[in-house]
Amino acid sequence: MLLLCIKIFFVRILDVSLGTVRTVVTVKGRNFVAALIGFVEVFVWFVIVQEALNTDSRSLWVAVAYAGGFATGTYIGGFLSSKFIKGNFGIQVVTSNNSMKLIDTLRKEGFAVSVIDVKGQIEGSKHMLFLEIDKFRFDHVKRVVHAIDPKAFLVVNETKYVQNGYFTK
Repeated sequence: MLLLCIKIFFVRILDVSLGTVRTVVTVKGRNFVAALIGFVEVFVWFVIVQEALNTDSRSLWVAVAYAGGFATGTYIGGFLSSKFIKGNFGIQVVTSNNSMKLIDTLRKEGFAVSVIDVKGQIEGSKHMLFLEIDKFRFDHVKRVVHAIDPKAFLVVNETKYVQNGYFTK
């Protein structure tokens, strides 16, 4: 029984992790890759469900192993997706002060920055900066912005499609 529960737990981690990665890949428009991942995911799922349901034991531990593998697989799949699947972020920064210093610093760091004048409700004229970056560079941009303008307002969106423009190498 213990061996069956361990097997169910780890195989569920595999199939749910694949499902999470498949979902992210689908959203990014890579449908063929998603279909291949989906085939493996469902094959693995079918094999383990069949084994779990065909056991003679009515132990609650089988259900616990199944649910625990699902939860762990969801966590691991999300982690893998965030670390290994490429993507872009569109960032808008509304400055509170030192906007020229921030713009110059970001450009010196190699980021393309588009700037427009905006008027806030409370503090008058400000700048809104637009950046399109590789998602793996986000923490760096966030640190630069915070170091120069700790009160800056940031909005980050994941971008599905980008054509042309400038990206750092």
